[in-house]
Amino acid sequence: MNIRLTSDEIIPLREGEDLYSALKRAGIYLVASCGGKGTCGKCKVKVLEGKHEALSHGKLTVKEREAGLVLACRTVPREDVLVDIPKESRLVVGDKIALARTKNLVEYLSSYGVSINPPVKRVFLELPPPTISDNISDLERLKRALEERGLGNIRFSHGFVAGMAKTLREAGWKVELTYVPGSDLCGEAIFLTSPELCHRRYGVCVDIGTTTVVIYLVNLLTGEIVDVGSTYNSQMRYGDDVITRIVHATEGGGLHELRDAVVTDINTIVQSLMDRHDIISCEVDSATVAGNTTMSHIFWDMDPGSIREEPYIPTLNVFPLWKGGTARLSINPQAPVYTVPCIASYVGGDIVAGVLASKMHRDPEIALFMDIGTNGEIAIGNNEWLMTAACSAGPCFEGSGIRNGMRATAGAIEAVKIDPATCEPDIKVIGEGVPMGICGSGMIDAVSEMFLTGVIDLKGKFVAGKTERVRTGEDGPEFVFYQGDGHLHKDVVLTEVDIENLLRAKAAIYAGVTTLLGEVGFTLDAVEKVYIAGGFGNYINVERAITLGMLPDISKERFIFMGNTSITGAYLCLLSEELRREAEEIAAKMTYIELSVSRNFMDDYMSALFLPHTDLNQFPTVAELMKKTR
Repeated sequence: MNIRLTSDEIIPLREGEDLYSALKRAGIYLVASCGGKGTCGKCKVKVLEGKHEALSHGKLTVKEREAGLVLACRTVPREDVLVDIPKESRLVVGDKIALARTKNLVEYLSSYGVSINPPVKRVFLELPPPTISDNISDLERLKRALEERGLGNIRFSHGFVAGMAKTLREAGWKVELTYVPGSDLCGEAIFLTSPELCHRRYGVCVDIGTTTVVIYLVNLLTGEIVDVGSTYNSQMRYGDDVITRIVHATEGGGLHELRDAVVTDINTIVQSLMDRHDIISCEVDSATVAGNTTMSHIFWDMDPGSIREEPYIPTLNVFPLWKGGTARLSINPQAPVYTVPCIASYVGGDIVAGVLASKMHRDPEIALFMDIGTNGEIAIGNNEWLMTAACSAGPCFEGSGIRNGMRATAGAIEAVKIDPATCEPDIKVIGEGVPMGICGSGMIDAVSEMFLTGVIDLKGKFVAGKTERVRTGEDGPEFVFYQGDGHLHKDVVLTEVDIENLLRAKAAIYAGVTTLLGEVGFTLDAVEKVYIAGGFGNYINVERAITLGMLPDISKERFIFMGNTSITGAYLCLLSEELRREAEEIAAKMTYIELSVSRNFMDDYMSALFLPHTDLNQFPTVAELMKKTR
C-alpha cells in the first residue's frame, strides 16, 4: 500500500501503520503538540481517495469531519490513499526565527570587567627537525618544545598523537598547537596544525530551546559576532513540550531520534555559516551550549527519563568539558564543548545563562527574572541570594491546547484591539496575510481586551448577549476574531476552553512569582527590576499582560526586555573563563523550590485563576482601568 500526496509524493505504507507515522518516516512532519498521541487535534489531513479507518474523531469539529478531515495519527489506511495536507498542518522546522540582539555584545562583555579569554589557547612552535644525533621521538620533541615555553604539563590523547607525525612533517616542523589550559580536560592538547591551515579562530555558541535553536558564529580573538543562524527545533516532530519528549526518549530508539534531530539542526546552521565565510571546520575550535536540563541531556545523548519521575533528579547538572566529536558536531572534533550548568530537573542552563546576562546576581537590588515560555522558569534575588522555580505554564502560548493556536509564524494573529462600543476586533497578522490562527502575544491581547470590554467576566466566561461575535461552537461559546470563507480560509476563534487554558498558564506564572517572594518574606513592592527573557517576551504588550494577571502590576519602567538571554549568556561563557566560573557560581548559589509540592503555590495559583486576580489590591492599575472600561 502507498500514500499518494496531492504534491505527487509517494510514500510506502506498512501494514497497520497510521498516516502520521508513515509521513514522519518519510521525512514529512505534521504539527503534533502531543507527539502523535491523539490528544492535541493538530495533525489534520484530508483523505481524498481510498478506504481508511479513523480510530478517533474526538478533536475534530462537525464541520471539519464533514469536510473530510481526519487526524493523521488516528487514521489507518486499508488500501492506497490520496491525501491532502493543509498548510496549517505542515510542520516547517527550517524556518528562520527572530534572532536575539547582537549589537554591542563585545562592549557588553567588557562591562563585566573581564577580557576576552576563550577556553582554548594556541601556541606557535618551531621544532628542530630530527637528525641521526637528535633522534628522540616526535612526541618527546614536541614535549621538549612545550617545556621550553613553560607548558610541560600538557596531556596528549590518542587521537592527537595518532595524526601528529604527518602534521609535523607536512608543516616543516613549524606548527600551532591548540590546547585547553588549567584543569578542564586536564590541560589536554586538542589539535596540531600548520600556521597556514586553520590560522583563524572561531567558536560557536548555541541556544537549544524547546522550540528554537539559535547559533552565533564568533571570532574568538575579537569577540565579534561573525554571523548568526536559527531554526525551529526539529524535535517538535516528536511533541511540543519537554514531558512529551522525555516520554519519547524512553521509548525504543527515541533518545537517539531526539538527539539526531537537534544535532542535525545545529550542524545544518553551523555548516551554512561556515560556508558563507569560507571557514573550515578545524578553525572552529570551541563551542558553548545552553539549554534547559532536558535539552542538555538529550544533546549529550543522556536518558532524561528520571527528570519527570519523583523525586525529579537529573543525571547531572554540571557537565564535564567534552569534545565536539563526542557531540557529533561539524566543528573541529577535538574542540571542547562547554555546557552551561543546570540547577534542577526543570531549571536548566538557559536560566543560568539568562541570570548571567542580566547581571542581577551582581546587583544589590532585588530583581525578578522571567523566561515566559513552555516551562515558565523564574528567578528572584540579588548579589546575596538567588532562588528559582519552574512554573510549568505549559505550551499553550506556543499554540498547544488552543483550538486555533499556533506559533508566531506567518498567518498568526499577533495583536488584538477590541472596540469597546461595538466589540469588533482589530487584528494584526504576521506577514499581513489571511489569518490562520492566533499566537501567544495575540492570545494575551485577546483575553485582556475581551475582559476590559466586558465580553468575558472575571472567570473568563462569556457574558451572554454582549456581542454577536460570540457564538455557540462545538466546545461551547467562542469569540470569532476572523470569519473565514468556509473553504480555503477557516474561522479563527478563542473558545471558553481556550481561555481556561490560558488562565491556568498565566496563573502558574504569577503564582510562581508570589510563592518565591513569599519564601523569603518579600512582596512585589521589594522588586526593583523585572527582566523578561525569551523571544516570546519581546512581543508581549506589558499593559495587557498585567491586565491578564500574568505580570506583576508594577511600574512599566521596571520591566527590562532582554530578548534571548540564553544565547547571550552562552556568548559570554564562550569568550571568558571568568564568566564561565561565574555561571557555575550562579548555579551553585541558586536555591531551587519545587512548586508541585508547595501548598503556598497551590493557594496562590487558585487565587490567580481569575482576571486579573481574586485580590485586586495586587492589581491597582487594572482595578482603576476596570472602573473606566467595564
